Amino acid sequence: MSHPLQYAPVLVIGAGIMGSGIAQTAAQAGHPVFLYDAREGAAVESRTKLATTLNGLVAKGRLEAAAAEAAIARITPINTLTDAATARLAIEAIVELLEPKRELFRQLEAILADDAVLGTNTSSISVTAIAAGLKHPGRLAGMHFFNPVALMKLVEVVSGLQTDPQVAASLFDLAALWGKVPVHAKSTPGFVVNRIARPFYAEALALLQEQAAAPEVLDACLKAAGFRMGPCELMDLIGHDTNLAVTRSVFEANFFDKRYQPSVVQSEMVAGGLLGRKSGRGFYSYPQGAAALPAADRSPPDRAVTITLHGQGALADALGEAAARVLGANGTPLARDMSSDPTSHWIGLEIDGARLVLTQGLAAWDLAARSGVTDTAVFDRPLRLPLQPGQVIAYSVNAAASATWQAQAGAWLQALGFAPQRVSDAPGLVVARTVAMLINEAADAVLQGVCTTAGADSACKLGVNYPAGPFEWLREWSVPGVIAVLESLDSAYRGERYRVSPWLRRGIAS
Repeated sequence: MSHPLQYAPVLVIGAGIMGSGIAQTAAQAGHPVFLYDAREGAAVESRTKLATTLNGLVAKGRLEAAAAEAAIARITPINTLTDAATARLAIEAIVELLEPKRELFRQLEAILADDAVLGTNTSSISVTAIAAGLKHPGRLAGMHFFNPVALMKLVEVVSGLQTDPQVAASLFDLAALWGKVPVHAKSTPGFVVNRIARPFYAEALALLQEQAAAPEVLDACLKAAGFRMGPCELMDLIGHDTNLAVTRSVFEANFFDKRYQPSVVQSEMVAGGLLGRKSGRGFYSYPQGAAALPAADRSPPDRAVTITLHGQGALADALGEAAARVLGANGTPLARDMSSDPTSHWIGLEIDGARLVLTQGLAAWDLAARSGVTDTAVFDRPLRLPLQPGQVIAYSVNAAASATWQAQAGAWLQALGFAPQRVSDAPGLVVARTVAMLINEAADAVLQGVCTTAGADSACKLGVNYPAGPFEWLREWSVPGVIAVLESLDSAYRGERYRVSPWLRRGIAS
């Protein structure tokens, strides 16, 4: 059965980067496209650039010449909106301000048929607010594409309070016909991607504020966990002014919820004009980029008399395999504690009484105080199994530990195959706290009906290129494990920021 909007005329308002990309996508999908921009000549310029882009794809063998010619032929630049009166779908990609969008849709209601569908490409403005005052608010929904539109698969289909469910469903199905991966979202601050992604930046900024590690160390740890870019280099790429503006928008729209509070570190950078790549300097200077990590020049660890592997599960097994390879060279046997007592359960190695512990959120000093083992170190959570040789990983050591263990903790991690980077004794270290907060934010989004678990996973993988979705990480980790990290952070920092989502609380009880 054909889709009611398939091949229907489409009006795209705004011939900038986003509007041009939407016009290209619709034209390649077979739609006649009217392209309008308030700036005289902009629509014609856009069509010319699109012709160059599509012909470039032909030259690279990625598109048939006939398909390129047909797509360009379908795009018609227009000088007035009335020239697009036959459009069945209108998508705006104009300035990101509420009043201009409202005024545009009021004009379109007087031009288009009563059953034409209206779409807004807004990334942050309430769809409910945009539709307010329209004669037929139910036919307006968000259709949020990501830049570059031709390459990015994700489309957030956003429903306001008055959006007709059939309209949202129609746009969802149409996006799929265009080769996109649509995700339903409710009109709340940040929608899905911009909301769930906030902790990726916020936790790095919090660690920088307490001088836990240098930007290049934070970036290296998260890239080793599978992220394509670290948070500091990504903020430099986006622009600190833009990133801060989005954070402030989400913070204000959520009535100043502390979870979304902007960072003093980033605010100061913006005030000083350190905006990232576009200003030549942000966390890094450009074109050089991030500095190299400090070289780890450690001797092999001392030969242990007794070594015991603690914990169960895939991560504990992988750690045991790595330890067995190290110990096989010097003949020290590897014992294993398979205790099922949840009060004493931890993953890591006990080496002649000293402990190398996978973080559960507690700082090393706090863990040492609770266990009574002064020689305690904690290491970050590896997200990828099997363990990757040379994987950068953060660790910290109890400040009161012996001088011997201060040196041996890193030596053992290196011998196990990691590239350890010592950071200050911050709770949750780098990867564990960041991923726990991403999971927590996604859990609240599902709790509040913003998206589904599958939608959150798709949005994060396709919209911001995360190596996995938050609920995929949750399945690999565990609800109790994530809650333990969040509760440790909440206890350490005392505030609303690290409160555990009720959705996760329900998960641990089920």
